[in-house]
Amino acid sequence: MKIWYDACTGKHIRYGVAIAKRLRKLGHDVILTTRKHPDTLPLASLLNEKPIVVGKYAPASKLTRLRESARRQLLFCKMFKDNPPDLALMHVSIECARVAFGLGIPLIATFDTSHAEAQCRLTVPLTDVIIVSKAIPPQIVYRYGAKKLVQFEGVDEVAWIKDFKPKMRFDFEKPFIVVRETEVKAAYAEGVSNITEKIAKKLSSLANVVFLPRYKRKPRRGLIVPKTFIDSASLVAEADLVVSVGGTLSREAALMGTPSIIIQLFGKQYVNKYLAEKGFPIFSVSPSAATDYAKKYLGKKWDTKPLLEKLENPVDVIERVIKEEINESKN
Repeated sequence: MKIWYDACTGKHIRYGVAIAKRLRKLGHDVILTTRKHPDTLPLASLLNEKPIVVGKYAPASKLTRLRESARRQLLFCKMFKDNPPDLALMHVSIECARVAFGLGIPLIATFDTSHAEAQCRLTVPLTDVIIVSKAIPPQIVYRYGAKKLVQFEGVDEVAWIKDFKPKMRFDFEKPFIVVRETEVKAAYAEGVSNITEKIAKKLSSLANVVFLPRYKRKPRRGLIVPKTFIDSASLVAEADLVVSVGGTLSREAALMGTPSIIIQLFGKQYVNKYLAEKGFPIFSVSPSAATDYAKKYLGKKWDTKPLLEKLENPVDVIERVIKEEINESKN
């Protein structure tokens, strides 16, 4: 089959590459597309992947988001005009969902951001099969208009962390804490306060703090700000503590045994609670409690290999669902 995966962010690139490697081994032709974004192209290069670049990330305003989304859709229409894929895969890509639906291409999606209402409303109803962690209650996905769910015992990040080998080494003086800046330009983050830099500066009294900004890599007094792209998964594998508002980086760290503190700013993050209940070192706290938790868990690594082995790799599930789609199309 000719299978298309559209990767909009760094997480999507990691996921897409993990899926593409598996599908290529099975003999499928995989087209990996992405957009210009602070993380996508450098990470793809690090992973030895050369995706087709279609459009860019344009979060300056609602108008720029809409305009660039429409532009990407038109570019995909041109790209697939004469030779559309047999199947599309995505992780909440609005353009992939709309184009696949419009061209009648079966669409399989992964899902873990139930708080991203705008993206969910624009993608979930157009998806044929949604592969989602058992951490997320089915009704949460069905309320957005899902047709069919396939749930698995794990989280998305297992797809690339289960056999992860660091691709970068760092010489930051230990102990060091990694703090990830809040994503304030996403549609779901409108009105959310960017408090992570303030927290990072407080934590600098406990250890060296590596601050990972989302967009501008300008120097911050008292913090270590990498001047160029670095592999964040490799970084948190070495870190003594990770602090963020609770996304991919948090779960990558916890899966590898690095204690991860989640600052509660968004709604219920089911996957983080799920990992905590499984015994992984991930802790959701109020902003005011971050320093106390950092003192408690700084440098306390967990042996998470036995726990990780019990989790299901979503790529296995994706492979199984694709085989079912192929069998159904033959019948």
